[in-house]
Amino acid sequence: MLLDMDLGVLLPSLIPSSQSVYVLVFYFVYLAVAGEILPGKVIRGVLLSDGSQLRYRCNGLLALTLLVAILGICAKLGIVSPLMVADRGLELLSATFIFCVLVTLALYVTGRNSSDKSSSLKPHVSGNLVHDWWFGIQLNPQFMSIDLKFFFVRAGMMGWLLINLSILAKSVQDGSLSQSMILYQIFCALYILDYFVHEEYMTSTWDIIAERLGFMLVFGDLLWIPFTFSIQGWWLLHNKVELTVPAIVANCLVFVIGYMVFRGANKQKHIFKKNPKTPIWGKPPVVVGGKLLASGYWGIARHCNYLGDLMLALSFSLPCGISSPVPYFYPIYLLILLIWRERRDEVRCAEKYKEIWAEYLRLVPWRILPYVY
Repeated sequence: MLLDMDLGVLLPSLIPSSQSVYVLVFYFVYLAVAGEILPGKVIRGVLLSDGSQLRYRCNGLLALTLLVAILGICAKLGIVSPLMVADRGLELLSATFIFCVLVTLALYVTGRNSSDKSSSLKPHVSGNLVHDWWFGIQLNPQFMSIDLKFFFVRAGMMGWLLINLSILAKSVQDGSLSQSMILYQIFCALYILDYFVHEEYMTSTWDIIAERLGFMLVFGDLLWIPFTFSIQGWWLLHNKVELTVPAIVANCLVFVIGYMVFRGANKQKHIFKKNPKTPIWGKPPVVVGGKLLASGYWGIARHCNYLGDLMLALSFSLPCGISSPVPYFYPIYLLILLIWRERRDEVRCAEKYKEIWAEYLRLVPWRILPYVY
């Protein structure tokens, strides 16, 4: 989309209209209300350093289903256009960016002025304004009892699906719907729906339990996930790709294997944190130093879940063929990000677990891909 525009057209299209602001306001208000009133499984988060545990209401799947149903009915009645997001993508992107900046400035000011001593709200101030704004000051800031970190990642994942559905509607209207677009849409929809089916697993991820909420996470959740992960859809909207049957089969295999590794590894980690004695693949788990799981996928590679994530990202891009590198932005970016994150995690784990970590390295020598890396 960006590549087809000259600067004279691009700059005006980046200026948020009142309608794009209304869309964002409706979206966030709906998620806030739905997250509080819809029924859902209440999950206790990990035990924090002060002994407290946050509670998360995992009703994302119901909230998403209801939202899509409401928008579908409104589109049928002519109240809203299913093409609204596809036609105003750049406006929504810039409006979301402005929102990210404003929210994180508010988080910075609130964090700086906080005197709370709890693990969730205790301020961590380095004295460097940019550093504190970027990485955040508080671990789990809240607004009107809403956990913002959990809220923002939910908003980003749902936003990704809504953008894709609008792109799909536009391709149907334009008569450009192709096998490639259908394949991309199916893979992304399955991935996003699976995320919400297993939403409770998010509560034990590094972002939730360890990262403070600053611009890095807010921007990543609200803008980066929905707007860059959908690049393949935007690209297919303007480029027709014909796939052979073997190519479709191979693409499906990459998706299925990636999903099995990604979901299987994350499930094993989540279950282990809840009950370290739960069998892994039918056998008692191998645990190093009583803390580190070295069984199942976690006995194959120290970050095997990253391998699954990379394969899934690749499966979203393969329907676009190999004529352009643009649709492969997401898997390339993810590869760089996960290697950087894996290196950072390894340093932290070495400092935290010391000799236990050295023993774990001996048992599980591979980082992400066995016998390669």
